Amino acid sequence: MPIPEDVTGEEIDKDVRQELQSLPKTLADDVAKNLVMVAKLIDEDPEAAYGYSRVALRLASRVAAVREAAGFAAYANQKYSEALAEFRAARRMTGNIDLWPVMADCERGLGRPEKALDMAGAPEVHKLDKAGQVEMRLVAAGARRDMGQLDAAIVTLQSPELASHSVQPWTARLRYAYADALLAAGREGEAREWFAKAVEADKDGSTDASDRLAEMDGVEFVDALDESEGEGDTGSGREEQKQGLGEERGGSAASAEGRPEDRDS
Repeated sequence: MPIPEDVTGEEIDKDVRQELQSLPKTLADDVAKNLVMVAKLIDEDPEAAYGYSRVALRLASRVAAVREAAGFAAYANQKYSEALAEFRAARRMTGNIDLWPVMADCERGLGRPEKALDMAGAPEVHKLDKAGQVEMRLVAAGARRDMGQLDAAIVTLQSPELASHSVQPWTARLRYAYADALLAAGREGEAREWFAKAVEADKDGSTDASDRLAEMDGVEFVDALDESEGEGDTGSGREEQKQGLGEERGGSAASAEGRPEDRDS
């Protein structure tokens, strides 16, 4: 697959670069460039990212960072069996426990929420850092929802991290997941409160909490242009808010619970 001229391979993390030192320099450079492309494209073009990950995998399948990148690319394309195999391979190579939550989430994607819950209760969870433990909690709550256990999902999310007033990288997603679970359980007032709290913490727009909050408040965004009003309207293309009856969504907050949308069973 083509590599843009401005991609040198030097953009990769220094730890990954160190792993690649076991390869001949030319090969290491080629692998590094493909890994850079995976990182660049995995959000905006997951299919292309997957293609670059397969190239890297063909070139250096014995490098743990390559197996991990291939796992995340497969995960982004909802290829959960393949992703799980790659994550397991990376973990065998390094002994690193950090992939445990996403491995559990792959079990959800494969239609095995019970297995994900087993993993959430495994001793490995205690070895995770705080971010990993929060991620595991999100996955476990999602598994409970997969099984129709809404009340259990809500209880799973209740934690010191949820109650904390400090904002951490996981705060917005945790609050969002909690709000969505409350809404699915018919607890609209509490759900609105927690969607608002998620908005406060979501400085980089990692969730659609503001849209969900607006929806609950009955706010819609519509095109304000009315062509029948003639030529004098200088506000062409402007959008304005219209109050109305917004539909309530009770579905799961897939990304907020560590689960991508529209998974294959």
